[in-house]
Amino acid sequence: MLIIPVLDVKDGHVVRAQMGMRDTYRPIKTPLSAISAISSVAEGLRQIHPFSIFYVADLDAIESGSSHFSAAAPLSLLKPRPDVWLDAGFRRKTDVRQVLSNAQIFAVLGSESQADTDVLSAFATHQRLILSLDFRGDAFLGPPAIMSTPDLWPRRVIVMTLDKVGARCGPDFDRLRSIKAIAGNRDIIAAGGIRNVNDLERLSDMGIAGALVATSLHSGELTATDVSAVMGAAGIQEKRRPASSLYPEA
Repeated sequence: MLIIPVLDVKDGHVVRAQMGMRDTYRPIKTPLSAISAISSVAEGLRQIHPFSIFYVADLDAIESGSSHFSAAAPLSLLKPRPDVWLDAGFRRKTDVRQVLSNAQIFAVLGSESQADTDVLSAFATHQRLILSLDFRGDAFLGPPAIMSTPDLWPRRVIVMTLDKVGARCGPDFDRLRSIKAIAGNRDIIAAGGIRNVNDLERLSDMGIAGALVATSLHSGELTATDVSAVMGAAGIQEKRRPASSLYPEA
């Protein structure tokens, strides 16, 4: 399965996310980087593995609804340049269209930021549109029609359980299993609560295609050996960047 490191960005700094309580987030302190600058933390994560995809959550844009894409810009300086899965609180078709004009940015459409299904319907078939189904506890965050109409979902779907983020309590296996059951052949990406290699192996056995990971990489609970072992063939594919289900068409 594919492991994608997460960069939660607030006020231009990578912050430590915990349980979705964004007003408490502070610049990250990590052995992987002396500073909390976006490019520095990303380079630190690449000491673990040569990740070619990063997930970036622009928390300022998610909270304000502003069209603000600068959180992804520092990653363009990395060599080799990674793809970026960017959640910037997209609410308007014009914003999604703008970000998709950059071939190395994937637009993550967070359900919590949507008023209806209009934006999702407009871009659902785009190769670089990703839907994030956002939950807090048992509550789905977003228009009920998004959950009840899986035919609208693009081919990559993140299942984000906010109160598990940074909590080290394990992924929401039951929810992931239930969503995978209705998702057809779509790629399901787990987000929230991943503690160690055992969690990743269990997700892989369930057929989960990928996982968004942050805390366990910074804490050392997921080592370079763990990442390479879990990525397996996916790790080889990531370096070669084929036209696979997790990448845009060649």
